[in-house]
Amino acid sequence: MNSDDLCFTSATDLARLIRSRALSPVELVRAVLQRIDRLEPRLNAFALRTSETALDQARDAERAVMAGDPLGRLHGVPVTIKDHEAIAGLPTEFGSFTSKGKVPDFTTPMVTRLRDAGGIILGKTTTPEFGWKGVSDGPLTGTTHNPWKHGYNAGASSSGAGVGAAAGYGPLHQGGDGAGSIRMPAHFCGVFGLKPTYGRVPIYPPSNGDNTLHLGPITRNVADASLMLGVMAGPHPWDQTSLESSAADYSSRLHEAFDRPLRIAFSPDLGHARVDPEVAELVLAAAKVFEADLDLTVEEVTPAWGARGPELARFFWPAHFAARHGSLLPQWEEKMDPGFVACIRAGMDYTLADYQNMRLKKYAYAVEIHRFFEEWDFLITPSVSVAAFPADRLQPEHWPQHAWDWLSWAEFSYPFNLSGNPAASIPCGFTPSGLPVGLQIVGRRFDDLGVLQLASRFEAIRPWAQHRPPYSD
Repeated sequence: MNSDDLCFTSATDLARLIRSRALSPVELVRAVLQRIDRLEPRLNAFALRTSETALDQARDAERAVMAGDPLGRLHGVPVTIKDHEAIAGLPTEFGSFTSKGKVPDFTTPMVTRLRDAGGIILGKTTTPEFGWKGVSDGPLTGTTHNPWKHGYNAGASSSGAGVGAAAGYGPLHQGGDGAGSIRMPAHFCGVFGLKPTYGRVPIYPPSNGDNTLHLGPITRNVADASLMLGVMAGPHPWDQTSLESSAADYSSRLHEAFDRPLRIAFSPDLGHARVDPEVAELVLAAAKVFEADLDLTVEEVTPAWGARGPELARFFWPAHFAARHGSLLPQWEEKMDPGFVACIRAGMDYTLADYQNMRLKKYAYAVEIHRFFEEWDFLITPSVSVAAFPADRLQPEHWPQHAWDWLSWAEFSYPFNLSGNPAASIPCGFTPSGLPVGLQIVGRRFDDLGVLQLASRFEAIRPWAQHRPPYSD
């Protein structure tokens, strides 16, 4: 295969080829780095590139293969890390001038696991300032461009990860999701993203989101996400909220039959959300695939809990950022994202009593969602209400405008951060102007495997990994 085809080859295939000595890790990493050289900084997916280190690691990986050493599940396969995650000796800047040049002396457990499995880190991917919004621009790194339309939003906060997956920057990209930040880039960039059950992948240092941040994979197909999650997941003593159970063998069980007849709920709007017609049409057509092609029972529903989400999201989003970053404003406000500043200020007048009262409402809301899933195995919805729009805007031009509230077009994602359910965005089509749209699949808490299995069945009927963005090399 040619160099570009190699860059779009799945991680499962690459790992197999490397193990069989049919592919050199050095050849692979060099091909991916050359592609990145051609497309950066036009797409601007990287906050930091570690090309020389990656090549050194590839040479070590090749020597291990030739020596017959034990090989990890990702041996020789390129991986990118979001610039929220600490890697000892490398800057972790969170897309903000306030953190520019700060270098941690530790590596977060998830990154250690990817490395120990043989993954080769290509660098750190871009994010808006402290991951505060779903739009792919920020004051430190500028605009990360949607590879389907230059200048358009690629989704956030895992902006560079979504772009890297779509653009052929290797197969495996790590994202973080506090209100949709894995699923939104997957939707806008036309790739697959999984937010696992809360606690499935350990987090360190703790986030400011009160148990709403989830780490997970962004990939070009479901099998690669299954492989990557199997490496990332599992308990760790640094994260006291990490789940005690070890990771399932997601890869080998991906095509297992379900052990029960499935009941799938479909909600086009959660009872309150505005959705652009071109998105709604594609998602409705995708929902029909589950019945017509997969012979599953799908019923349209309006969840009773849906309309209570906006009050919670619009309280906690500014409250958490104000508590963690409000002290930055006196020194740094002029160099910060104006929308982020407005968001912080919106949360600065809340009292501890306000917060505790809303926290009780949040956990009651989560219980309502879990009770809903006692009746339903899965819920399918749009991933996001809109297709990509210009990245210099917080909201599409035809939507209501607000100084900081971008959540109005992301009403489908944050409920499952509040509840901790696993949720994935899977491509389901393109708008008339050629922009990708994602379908969200939500499962019961702890049923990450079920979400992956259902997504895999949809993927088999409606494959998308053959599509490549139409930018020019």
